[in-house]
Order: sequence, then C-alpha cells, then structure tokens
Amino acid sequence: MLRPALIAALLLSAALPVAAQNVAFGGMTADTSAPVEMSADNLSVNQADGSAVFSGNVIIAQGEMKLSATEVTVIYAEGGQQRIQSLRATGGVTLVSGPDAAEAREAVYQVGSGIIDLSGDVVLTQGQNVLTGDTMQVSLADGTAQVQGRVRTILQPGGN
Repeated sequence: MLRPALIAALLLSAALPVAAQNVAFGGMTADTSAPVEMSADNLSVNQADGSAVFSGNVIIAQGEMKLSATEVTVIYAEGGQQRIQSLRATGGVTLVSGPDAAEAREAVYQVGSGIIDLSGDVVLTQGQNVLTGDTMQVSLADGTAQVQGRVRTILQPGGN
C-alpha cells in the first residue's frame, strides 16, 4: 500500500510549479551551419541599419528546425547580407524540432551560437506531455532546453 501512495505523490509533485526545469528538445542536435531558408508575404530591407523585416506568414527553416511567426526581423552580421547574426520573431511564434513543438509570444535566435530564447507564455509540447513557463532557452548544439519562471508540467501516464 505504501508503494502506490509514494508513486502518486511523485506524480503529483511532478505537476507542481517549480522555478526552472531542464528538458530535451527536438530529440537530436540541430545543424547550426545549415542554410537558413525564409519565406513570407512581405519583405522590407533597411540598408542603413543592416536589417530586414519579413512579415505575414513567416516561415524559417534550418535543417530539421522550423520557426513560424507573424513578423521576423533579421539582423545581418557586419559586412553585408551574407551572414545572419540574429532573428527576432514576434506574434504567434511556433518552433518545431523533431517531435517537439514550442509556442511563445517572442523568440530571438542567435544564429552563431545556436541559442533560441523564447519568451511570453511559453508552451512546450512533447507527445502528450505539456510544459509551460515564462521563458525557455533552447540550445540547438546539444538539443536541450531550460524553462524558467513559474514552470508547470503536466505528465500523461504512459506519455512520451
């Protein structure tokens, strides 16, 4: 009798909010050296500050990773538009890598380091399991993520 009670207590504690939680993301590492492909309804380029704004149904793909948003601002590295320094996505941001998906209000992708910072009502879905928090940082180099700020986990029995 004690064993089922212990199991129930552990399952309940897993669903309680915690300060931060590390999780796997995407099931594999991503190739941050792969080309970045972008598509959108509109594009506006600002030569003065070296940025470009893609808007309307924006989809960004790099290897197995896909990011979609309402608007994405691209900051190019010094020396022209040959290399992307960072991407800032806003509005209904969805990041998909392998079987995992994350949603947020905003995401910033530092292309050189392979780090994506998601913020604002982050929801991570892995199979039937759901993890929420204020922010999530994904490292594409090692396929991990860290969720912070009022983290809540809902684990489904038998879920992956």
